[in-house]
Amino acid sequence: MITTRANAVTYEAEMSEHIVKSFHDQLEALSTAIVQMGGLCETQLANAIDAVSRRDVPLAEQTVAMDTRIDQLEAQIEHQAVQLLALRQPMALDLRETLAALKISADLERIGDLAKNVAKRALVISRDAPDQHLTQGLARMGRQALAQLKSVLDAYAKRDANAAVTVWKRDGEIDEVYNSLFRELLTYMMEDPRKIGPSTHLLFIAKNFERIGDHATNIAETVHYVATATRLGDERPKSDITSTTNVVPNDKH
Repeated sequence: MITTRANAVTYEAEMSEHIVKSFHDQLEALSTAIVQMGGLCETQLANAIDAVSRRDVPLAEQTVAMDTRIDQLEAQIEHQAVQLLALRQPMALDLRETLAALKISADLERIGDLAKNVAKRALVISRDAPDQHLTQGLARMGRQALAQLKSVLDAYAKRDANAAVTVWKRDGEIDEVYNSLFRELLTYMMEDPRKIGPSTHLLFIAKNFERIGDHATNIAETVHYVATATRLGDERPKSDITSTTNVVPNDKH
C-alpha cells in the first residue's frame, strides 16, 4: 500500500513537471516565432529601402513577395496564442507574454505591409526617375525607421524595459525628418508641376516610414508592459506636424 501511494505521488510529480515543461516550451515557441517574424520584417524593410535608393526593380518585386510569409507567421502566432489562452489559462507574466505575442505580431504584420507598399512605390519611381537627392533623403529616413525596429526587437528578445523606453522616446526624431521631407517635397512639386507624379509617390513612401516608426513605438510599449507590468505614459513623444503645415507658393510676379 505504501509503495502504491509513493508511486502515485511520484507519478503526479512527474506529470506536473511535464505539464510545466510543456507550457514553458509553448511560450518559448511563441517567442521564437515573434523573433523570426521580426527578422523577416527587418529584411523586408532593408530591401525596400535599397530598392528605393538604387531604383532596383527585381529587389522591389522580391520584397513585395516576402509579405506572404510574414502574413503566414502572424496567423501561426495568433493560433498558438489563442490555444495557450484557451487551454492553459496563463496568469501574471505568462499571460502578459501571451498577449504581447498577439499585439507584437499584429504590429509586425503592419510593418510588413508598409514595407511592401514602399517596394511597390519603388517600382513606380524607378520609371519616373525623381531627383536623386530626394530619394537619398528618403533612404536615410528609412534607415532610421529600420534602426528603431532593430532596437525594439532586441529589447523584446532581452525583455529590456529600459531599451524599450529609449525606442519610445526616439519616435519624435523620425517625425521631425518626415516633417522636413514633407515640406521639401511640397515645395519641389510647386516649383515644377511636372514632378507632382513622382513626388507624390515619394510622399507616400515617407509616410510609410513614419508609420513604421509608430509601430516600433507600439512594440516598445508592449515590451515595457511585459517586463514591468506597467504601462508607459499616455503622451507619446510625437512631432508630426504635417496635418497642419501650410506651404505658400513662391510669388514670381
